[in-house]
Amino acid sequence: MPLTMAASGEINTVKRIQGKDETKRFLESLGFVEGGEVQVISEISGNLIVNVKDARIALSKGMANRIMI
Repeated sequence: MPLTMAASGEINTVKRIQGKDETKRFLESLGFVEGGEVQVISEISGNLIVNVKDARIALSKGMANRIMI
C-alpha cells in the first residue's frame, strides 16, 4: 500500500519505490530505501511529514504515493 495510507505514528518498512529512475534516485537521496523504516508524523490534505533516518521530511501526496510500504 502507498505511504499515504499509513497511520500517523506507525513505523513502516519501505517495500519498493515506484516511478522513473530520476524520481527513485531523488527519494533514495532523501533516505527512502527498500528495507528502510519510515514513520508518518502528520498528514495535512494528503501531504505528509515523515521521519526517515532521524530526519523529518515533508512530502507531497504525489511523491508519497510512489513509496510502497
